[in-house]
Amino acid sequence: MVNLSQAFSQAASATSRWTGRPSAFLLCCLVVVVWAVTGPLFHYSDTWQLVINTGTTIVTFLMVFLIQNTQNRDNAALQAKLDELIRASKAKNEFIGIEHLSDEKLDEILEQCEQHRPEVLRRAEARANSKRKAAMGSGRKRSARRAQPAARKTA
Repeated sequence: MVNLSQAFSQAASATSRWTGRPSAFLLCCLVVVVWAVTGPLFHYSDTWQLVINTGTTIVTFLMVFLIQNTQNRDNAALQAKLDELIRASKAKNEFIGIEHLSDEKLDEILEQCEQHRPEVLRRAEARANSKRKAAMGSGRKRSARRAQPAARKTA
């Protein structure tokens, strides 16, 4: 079972890397163009239409599983990285593993976090305002320094 899972993960990773490239998109476009050009040759028959319909359906069906596998792995890796950041920082360690809680519990935690939102926004705005004021002050000083030599030349 482990070998099958590992083989599937490797195949899914390789396929997702390949299908995410521009060359894969161009190949798909080429297939559609070739199919469209052969329409008159096959008199736009039902079989001709069935070829593209069946092909795209099968590819779509298989890609759903590959995309889901890739997203699951990426999400698990991201979650592990976030957990490590939480562990290494002064953040609340009780947030580690909350992705395994029920939707109701997650909503409760989100509501608790949202209660702190106005306070965080006020602090962020205060920091931004102080940086903006400092930038404006240094800009004024620079323009005053530039104006001083010009004033001396005219005097």
